[in-house]
Amino acid sequence: MKEEYSDSHLRKILTRTKVIAIAGVSPNPVRPSYYVARYLSLKGFTVIPVNPGHAGKTLFGQTVVASLRDITAPVDVVDIFRRSEAVPPIVDEALEVFPGLNTIWMQIGVFHAGAAEIARARGVDVVMNRCPKIEYQRLYGELRMAGFNTGVISSRL
Repeated sequence: MKEEYSDSHLRKILTRTKVIAIAGVSPNPVRPSYYVARYLSLKGFTVIPVNPGHAGKTLFGQTVVASLRDITAPVDVVDIFRRSEAVPPIVDEALEVFPGLNTIWMQIGVFHAGAAEIARARGVDVVMNRCPKIEYQRLYGELRMAGFNTGVISSRL
């Protein structure tokens, strides 16, 4: 499944976003969900980690919660780091517990047309098969060769 998103649309989502709940975050620093969440927290987003296997731990200055239902603050974006087949119940829960939810964001390789349709019918933006970290870096000039901002330019290049 291939969907196209304009840069202005993605920038609008990232600009209005303050709080991101990341479903499926890992406390393992070599996992993509960890470094995406860490990066977003360093960029000033409030990142609420969601993972039932690690509930009660602290990541990025926030307590890991077992489910979206355990979050008491309003959430702008639910970022899903789970397999595509796990998406529908996460979207259903997000729509139920966050009446002001702006965006459902599914990570690279994660798609679910049915869940996307339900969210969009409720007025929620949906982004699939994209990473907010990569999009932020790309849109705000931080993405460098191979996707890393090393801050170093080699004279050998």
